[in-house]
Amino acid sequence: MKNLTLENIAAVTGGSYSGPDELKSIEVTAITTDSRKVERGGLFVAIKGERVDGHKFIPQVIDKGAAAAISEVDLGDQDYPYIVVESSLQAVKDIAEFYLKQLGIPVVGITGSVGKTSTKEMTYSVLRQQYRVHKTEGNFNNELGVPLTVFGLRDDDEMAVLEMGISHFGEMYRLAKIARPDTMIVTNIGDAHVENLGSRDGVLKAKTEFAPFLKPGAHVILNGDDDKLATVTELNGIAPMWYGLDSKNDFWADNLVSLGLKGTRCDIHTPQGDLHGVTVGMPGRHMVYNALAGAAAGQVYGLTLEQIKRGIETSETLAGRFNIIDTPHYTIIDDCYNASPVSMKASLDVLQDGAGRKVAVLGDMAELGPDEKQLHAGVGTYAAGLNIDAIYTAGPLARCLAAAARSANPALEVKAFDSLPELQAALPSLLKQGDTLLVKASHCMHFEEIVEQLQR
Repeated sequence: MKNLTLENIAAVTGGSYSGPDELKSIEVTAITTDSRKVERGGLFVAIKGERVDGHKFIPQVIDKGAAAAISEVDLGDQDYPYIVVESSLQAVKDIAEFYLKQLGIPVVGITGSVGKTSTKEMTYSVLRQQYRVHKTEGNFNNELGVPLTVFGLRDDDEMAVLEMGISHFGEMYRLAKIARPDTMIVTNIGDAHVENLGSRDGVLKAKTEFAPFLKPGAHVILNGDDDKLATVTELNGIAPMWYGLDSKNDFWADNLVSLGLKGTRCDIHTPQGDLHGVTVGMPGRHMVYNALAGAAAGQVYGLTLEQIKRGIETSETLAGRFNIIDTPHYTIIDDCYNASPVSMKASLDVLQDGAGRKVAVLGDMAELGPDEKQLHAGVGTYAAGLNIDAIYTAGPLARCLAAAARSANPALEVKAFDSLPELQAALPSLLKQGDTLLVKASHCMHFEEIVEQLQR
């Protein structure tokens, strides 16, 4: 890993090196906090977790071939090198910041209340048409996940696409200090995390804390159809580029034609020309926004219109994030990784395009603050007005959703359960052959168990 010698690592972390002087100049081959993933020649960072203390695995990883370890405790005289730091988590962030500077490649950061991961996948798919791109995998988008993603970069990578998720003030500031993005995409400002951030205005403030760390000549790409983002005039002196369905934006789309669960066909307009008949292969109008963000990033980095179109049309979905699963009995819209009122309403819109009975299997939405019951009820009222056939819920907050749906549309089949196991037990008798099912809840509800159950 470029310039990641033990001597440099000790310097950037403010740590104390212990070990033979002749080993200070070796470059580590990888960095991990997971003892099971240690590579020969790699660096193991021991972190004290809630359930496991990584320090107890240091001798084991050294035996497996690790070059050195980072520790928060003095290990005394050892026959292997190690670096003592005050905070292993802070050390991870400091090393990641240093490593990105050594690589000197463009960084595209992506944040927002909903749609971060889908936008990240779309942006990656577009940019990889011309560049070797490294992207965030899974949910590695927090203050530990972003550094671990950075450590996956190698000398031949030409660009990084980093998803950056937050739930408190100050987190985006710290993430941006690591990433120092050349381009920043913000998808929207919703109700997610208002429990911690107070209001949507608080969400906007927290999401845009990246501004001080934008590189000179950076680009900011914002959803111009979002009422809160539309109030932004500049960030650190940089005027935004805008995308959305409204023609006032720099990148916009029209002539949207639903292809059902196979996606949406549309025309995309950009400052450098138009793309006609673009197929966004993920269902829902909201997925067109992701394509527009990807198109904007593509033009920032010099892609042709043909490359941008190919990137949009070859983008793939991920498990738990609007992944369409066809089984012998049902069609499942697996969107269970997370949920907010905005994303749940968008997913319910798409459910209407399904074949057979259209069934919403919904759970609690977390971190919505003091208005959580009203926000759940609002989704229920919204769902009651759609062309769907049944709503089955689990969780105490989802009961508010179910009650509101039942009140707004007494003819709609609505059943509410207290817990996930109760809902799972009831589903086999409630579902019918050929149903299309939307499975959605916040990650803490573990609705991925329902998706697994329905595929058996």
